[in-house]
Amino acid sequence: MDGCAQISKCFLVLFNIIYGLLGFSLVSLGLWLRFGAETRGFFDIDLNTSQFNIGVMVLMVSGALMLLVSVIGNCGVCCSSKGSLSVFAGLLSVLILIEISAGVMVIMQSGKVSDELVEFYSTVYAQYLNTRSASQAVSLKMFHDAFDCCGVGGSIELFVRDTCPDGNILKQLTFPSCPSVIKDVFNSNAPRLLGGFLGIAGVMMLALVCSCVLMRSVSASRASPPAYVLLSSTPSLLQPPTAQPV
Repeated sequence: MDGCAQISKCFLVLFNIIYGLLGFSLVSLGLWLRFGAETRGFFDIDLNTSQFNIGVMVLMVSGALMLLVSVIGNCGVCCSSKGSLSVFAGLLSVLILIEISAGVMVIMQSGKVSDELVEFYSTVYAQYLNTRSASQAVSLKMFHDAFDCCGVGGSIELFVRDTCPDGNILKQLTFPSCPSVIKDVFNSNAPRLLGGFLGIAGVMMLALVCSCVLMRSVSASRASPPAYVLLSSTPSLLQPPTAQPV
């Protein structure tokens, strides 16, 4: 392999290791959200829609797909397999389109997603006031700690003070309303999420180019004829002349 192919191979090995670790993290996060003691209460909430369940499933499927891509890519790079590299390049092309589409959807649907998350929080909040369930208390506390807010505002917050973030008395009396904070967070961070998706797509495009360079190098090395030793039929000058018949 030439120098460009060697650099591409090193980059792909590093990319696949990081990509595999990221996929494993997503799968672990999805399993924790689905089966963890702290988050199992999310699935016991009576909602008209199942966005949270679908989101967790998408999270686990995405992580598993990333792990698969990483394994195929490492097999293709380490074994110099043109077939594995071709499959890896095809899956990367699909994932690049998904990343770009997801970034565009974040910008276009950020308001809708924030509204659905506010509805989800309001449902958890209302059911906790009625049932005082321990699992729903944990769910509320996760929301409050993540967004640094507490409740929906008003005197009724006296009943959910035990789930508010830690702080002094003044802070606990001035926590902002969670629905407004959730909407503000989504609206302000939508451009950052778009930049993150596009940045990941750019790194994947670089990996796609490196895989194409490596495939071309593998094809060239297999297509080149083997080196042969040319044997001359001319007799050597040092060879003694053959005897002539008398």
